[in-house]
This record gives sequence, structure tokens and C-alpha cells, in this order.
Amino acid sequence: MECRTAPAEEPAAAIPRPPLVRELLLVAGLFLVYKFGRLLANGHTAEAFGNAHDVWSWERALGLPGEGSVQSALLHGDALVHIANVYYATVHFPATAAFLVWLYLRRPGHYVWARRVLAALTAAALLLHLAFPLAPPRMLDGAHLLDTGQVYGPTVYSATPATDSLANQFAAMPSLHFGWALMVAVGLIAATRSRRRLLWLLHPLVTLVVIVGTANHYWLDAIAAGVLLAAALAVIQPPHRTATTAGQRSRTLVPAEEPVLAGAGR
Repeated sequence: MECRTAPAEEPAAAIPRPPLVRELLLVAGLFLVYKFGRLLANGHTAEAFGNAHDVWSWERALGLPGEGSVQSALLHGDALVHIANVYYATVHFPATAAFLVWLYLRRPGHYVWARRVLAALTAAALLLHLAFPLAPPRMLDGAHLLDTGQVYGPTVYSATPATDSLANQFAAMPSLHFGWALMVAVGLIAATRSRRRLLWLLHPLVTLVVIVGTANHYWLDAIAAGVLLAAALAVIQPPHRTATTAGQRSRTLVPAEEPVLAGAGR
């Protein structure tokens, strides 16, 4: 008697879309918790500058290139550095929001996965912000870097960091600008099948150049974000892997129909 396998589980693309109102409230709630959490970490000025000197020393000990080399490239023209400032100020949130909206509409299974990964990454980043306040390189005298946002504009930060009520400027590590950009690229690569989908990696690459060149982040801020994202991705599996594993485990042997014998019933 022949045997055949039952069909695997429904593909991830067929996962039903989560309720829209619930998702809007959930994402908005997570964003507000993060914003208020960052403000709670504000005010540790002396500790933030002490950590900044340590990070600067660690980077030199590790042989990482100076952030000034990237900034010097941007400063070759006022237009280039202005574009970098605009990118830093305007792309971060809209690009991540557009990514989630597209996944919600077109890849619901990948949307749930991406939302969970971004939430885990952001929560871990908030804990690190609380535990390790860090002044960005634009504030560190020994770095000899310009605050390009204040000099060339536009900027999202106040000129007096200690009294900035809208953003915690001492939350440089990890860089969520880079972490979110990298997740957008990873998520789109996982959710699409285009041969050119690796070009999505240009988004985190450009973001890395921008955050370092504008002196808003150290190299180690981006590395820390990458490590946290890798940990989140290791724990929260993408939907196609989950579906494949489950399908393999639930696969059962089903007896094939008996072949019809020639001349049967005559």
C-alpha cells in the first residue's frame, strides 16, 4: 500500500489580519511608554558625560575609525550635510510606520512578527538608556565634532540638553535610528521575494552614515543596536520558519486510495 503526506499548514501570507483598532492602540501605547521612559532617564548629566569619555576610549582601543572622518565627508558641501540632517530628523519614524502599515496590509503574518521584534528591541533599548546614560559625540569636547543640526539645521533637539523636555539627549546607546532601520530592511527582505530585495539594506547603511556623520551617535551605539536586534530575532522567529517547522511536525501519513484493478467487478 502506498503512502502520501498530508499538505503542510497554511502559508504565513494567509494568516488573518489583526484587528486594526487594537493594533493602533497597541502601537501608540508602546510608543508613548517608550517616550515617557526616555524622559525618565533624563537628567543624568555627569554620568552621561563620564560614559561618553569611556565609549570614546573603547572605540579607539578597538581600532574603530573616528566619527570625524564621516563628518568631514558630509561637510564637503552645505547641501550634503543639510540632507543628512533632514534624513535624521524626518525619515526615522515615517519609514518605520510605513513599513508596519505595508506589512499589516500585505503580509499580516510578517507584521505580527515585526511588531513583536520592534517592541522587544525598543524595550531592551529603554532599559539600556536607563542603565547607561550617554552623551552623544556632538557634546563631547574631546571628539572635536560639530553639532550639524544646530549649525546647519534642521534639528530635533534643544540647544540646552539638560532642560530638553521633548527628548532625552543622553540616550545615545543603543541607536534606535539604526536598530529600527535595520529591522525595516530585515523585515522587507524576509517578507518579499524580489531578486533586488537586498537593496533594502541601503536604508540602514545610509542611516548609519547619517547618525555618525551628524555626531548624534557613536559607532558603538549602532553596534549595540545590532546586537540587541540579533537577540530579538533569535528569540522571535519569523512566520515562514514557524509555519515550516509546525508543518513538518504535524505531517502525518495518509493511506493512498487502493488502485482500481483492471477488470474489477466484471
